[in-house]
Amino acid sequence: MSRPWSLFDDHLRLAVRLTPNGGRDALDGIEVDGKGEAFLKARVTSVPEKGKANKALILLITKSLRIPKSSISLVSGETARKKILRIDGDPEDLLKKLEMFLG
Repeated sequence: MSRPWSLFDDHLRLAVRLTPNGGRDALDGIEVDGKGEAFLKARVTSVPEKGKANKALILLITKSLRIPKSSISLVSGETARKKILRIDGDPEDLLKKLEMFLG
């Protein structure tokens, strides 16, 4: 199964499929699209205007992985559902936190 992350020397990149206005804030596991690309499914209660949903996504991931908000940045997908996040830090440590959270 493909994974929604890529490891680099000093960070991890995470592919996310975000559902704004989703009724609750939650990470809903991994999904593979028709092209075989994997994404972490996330939903937030925030609306997709003026970056509110993106900010809510970053906050959700920081709380879930217990990492500082300053370590996450949006690489691509500012106005799209599919996004790439850069999470700065030890990639192996970040991966362990992510895998523990996802079970």
